[in-house]
Amino acid sequence: MEIIEILGYKRANLGKAESKKLRINAQVPGVLYGGQEQIHFYVPMVLLRDLIYTPNAYFVDLNIEGVVYRCILKEIQFHPVSEMILHVDFLQIFDDKKIKMEIPVAFVGKAIGVAKGGVLSKKQRKLAVFGYPKHIPSIIDVDVSNLDLGNISRVHQIQTEGFTILALPSTPVASIEIPRALRSAASKEEKKGKK
Repeated sequence: MEIIEILGYKRANLGKAESKKLRINAQVPGVLYGGQEQIHFYVPMVLLRDLIYTPNAYFVDLNIEGVVYRCILKEIQFHPVSEMILHVDFLQIFDDKKIKMEIPVAFVGKAIGVAKGGVLSKKQRKLAVFGYPKHIPSIIDVDVSNLDLGNISRVHQIQTEGFTILALPSTPVASIEIPRALRSAASKEEKKGKK
């Protein structure tokens, strides 16, 4: 798993007025929990960009005034109108504690059904996984090369090593849709064959 380093600063004063001041100065208030104590901090908004506006999953080395905490982004709050980042929550992680995390899905291979004119439909962009940090992958590869027209790839077909996917085994991940034009051509051929 790739790691992003983010620099943060401890917050002396808590409360709505203080949070508002921070946001005006392009700083985002946040909380780090999961360790021995909760740590209230703030980080420059610009430093969160690579972590938030990406489909990728990352571990974070949160450096708060020289002390580095390995963590993951747990929750983020946006302003409903301006989309400005209002607050971030990080969860400190430890090698001996399992974590739950959303991991992006990558579709690999060229599906047989696509070569025949079908369309690859990506049903899941991310999957929630559970495991020890060292086993959490940065991407879940889903091989679609064997998918023919009308076939579906499901969660139980994904190879996992040291982690569990937190979705029903029957959950569809990808399928090969048959376009209407291809369907009508097939039914015309069928009708011809019956004559």
